[in-house]
Amino acid sequence: MDEKVTGKRFLAVTLLNVLITIVEILGGILSGSLALLSDAFHNLGDSLSIVLGYFAQHIGGHPENRQRTYGYRRAEILSALTNSIFLIVISVFLIIEAIKRLEHPQHINGGIMLTVAVIGLLANFISAALLHAGSEDSLNVKATYLHILSDALSSVAVIIGGIILTFVNVPWLDPALTIGVALYIAYEAWPIINQTIKILMQSSPDLDYDSIENDLKQIGGVTAVHHVHAWMMDEHRIIFSAHLNCDDLPLSQVERIYSQVEKILHEKYGICHVTIQAEYHRGKDEELFNTPVDEKNVINNDFKQD
Repeated sequence: MDEKVTGKRFLAVTLLNVLITIVEILGGILSGSLALLSDAFHNLGDSLSIVLGYFAQHIGGHPENRQRTYGYRRAEILSALTNSIFLIVISVFLIIEAIKRLEHPQHINGGIMLTVAVIGLLANFISAALLHAGSEDSLNVKATYLHILSDALSSVAVIIGGIILTFVNVPWLDPALTIGVALYIAYEAWPIINQTIKILMQSSPDLDYDSIENDLKQIGGVTAVHHVHAWMMDEHRIIFSAHLNCDDLPLSQVERIYSQVEKILHEKYGICHVTIQAEYHRGKDEELFNTPVDEKNVINNDFKQD
């Protein structure tokens, strides 16, 4: 768990968001502003996401055990994915409602809209400051942090709209602001969804695999590298496994090769967990990512049976 973002900070941010949600709902009803109401629902979603993010961060800090040999780190990845999907859903809902409002414009009380939006902006700035410390180190905290920033941006948009509507009656401005904020929210959420799905699908991290192969083959006693697998537990931890063809060496010398492999992969490529299987001739002709012949036969038989 990221020690920079404590439970007290999460609690403070949650209380701030609940408070501003209530204020914005009342302000949206009294002013007739869809943009203000949309910001209120967005803040409500933030409150739920912050609570979810805190528990995910707490669960993710639990150590490995028999049931979870890699620990619980992906709890934070699941939380980040859930939060980001929720943002996309909110964005779609806001756009639909804004289009309806464009077709049936309503009078907006710019003064109330402006006052409430300013209060919301101040609360969002305080919340963002509390979460900023961990936003670069955790996708989960980053997703929550983006919730807050998107709220702050929407508050700025509502403030601008409130200033204009205080002096000029522009029926389309409020729904137009709502659509703009919704598109921004979706734009910020999509990269997190993309990254979390890659991690959960165990997609290969962005590594120079040819360079890794060359570096490992430079180690004395290593003749070939094959059957490579690499995936990520979270946005920081890369797991790597490979089969090495080695000279016919005693086990004590093979262990020294293992140590060199781990040092290269950790220091040069940022890989934190390495599993190596040493072989003599077996698999020597296979490609770096080639599936062993026996596994290919199993896969082919499965397809034939289907």
